[in-house]
Amino acid sequence: MAKQITYRRVYEGTSPADGKRVLVDRVWPRGMRKEEAHLDEWLREVAPSSDLRKWYAHEPSRFTEFRRRYLAELRDAGHRQAAEHLRDIAAHDTLTLLTATKDVDHSQAAVLAEWLAEKQ
Repeated sequence: MAKQITYRRVYEGTSPADGKRVLVDRVWPRGMRKEEAHLDEWLREVAPSSDLRKWYAHEPSRFTEFRRRYLAELRDAGHRQAAEHLRDIAAHDTLTLLTATKDVDHSQAAVLAEWLAEKQ
């Protein structure tokens, strides 16, 4: 049975309702010490490729195409195992996907949350 899947900025405070907290960025959040993040896991392998991340540059006008390309990446061999691991977590626990991105609604965390909810 699928549990709740949410996403938010890693810089926000923690909550008991977070469940498993997984950072889904390829690079560590600027200015944050590891002990401040209160993570259960850092799953950088599920993040968009460096090429896709650089192309997107968090431009909201590119989000639809970013989403399409990122969903395709989730099916490739380099991302598949990490994506399956997230799917397993989401099936058993409440999951909060964390990102350093300022516009979380136009981030890989938002795409992942939607994708995981559809797969449950």
